[in-house]
Amino acid sequence: MLPPETIDAAARASFEMHRMRVRYGPLDATLRAAPLDDAYRIQDALHRIMAKAGRGEIAGWKIALTSRAMQRMTGVDQPAAGAIFSKVVHSSPARVDLAAYHHLGVEFEVAVRLGDDLPAGDGPWTRASVAGRVAACLPAFELVEDGDADYTTLDAFTLVAQNTWNGGVVLGAPITEWRGVDLERAVTRCWVNDQPGGQGKTGDAMGHPFDAVAWLANLLNHRDRVLERGMVVMTGSSITTRFPAPGDRVRFVVEGLGEVALEVAR
Repeated sequence: MLPPETIDAAARASFEMHRMRVRYGPLDATLRAAPLDDAYRIQDALHRIMAKAGRGEIAGWKIALTSRAMQRMTGVDQPAAGAIFSKVVHSSPARVDLAAYHHLGVEFEVAVRLGDDLPAGDGPWTRASVAGRVAACLPAFELVEDGDADYTTLDAFTLVAQNTWNGGVVLGAPITEWRGVDLERAVTRCWVNDQPGGQGKTGDAMGHPFDAVAWLANLLNHRDRVLERGMVVMTGSSITTRFPAPGDRVRFVVEGLGEVALEVAR
């Protein structure tokens, strides 16, 4: 286990890399040799720094690298969790300023809004037990700040420590009648400037969005944290990340859940 002073130093360094728009690079090998639990401790310290810097409160959580397509793209073979801060939650249709990002990626996801807490005492969580606490499902974009990374250099420890690159989310209209939607097989499609940009299905992310929520709830419970009522969970991308250019219009449709849209400012 890394000592507290090392945890804090790694968090401060990660924040400064983001603030100064330094190109992404793996953390020092001596850090990455530590258990993944230490990466989450660095992430916790980074959250405190981000909150003090004005990002707001934690409004939800994201799960990265949940689909085989995304794992093939990055070379990382396991999911990773990170927090979403309230100041970067946007409603669709959204206008995104590309200049606000070092290198913006857009991912295509089902978001889940919780109607109740998911505490450890009621776990371990499963797809079935999560379902009873879901208030709504939403089509959504995750805005990924990847630091212009060379994806061949990615590793799970650094990705977790740096809050899995979350730069915000864009949320479509909440669908409370989600029970009639096949959340394993619903088709997902995206368009960029009205041209087809990819297709998948909701189950491409860990088999089912609620499996992703259950995985996250159990991870947080293990770390003495809780998914809380009203939080949004981004359950993973079913289509490979796109990197929009100024002026691009991006649209994402989830069968049965509607659509979400954004335009990138010129």
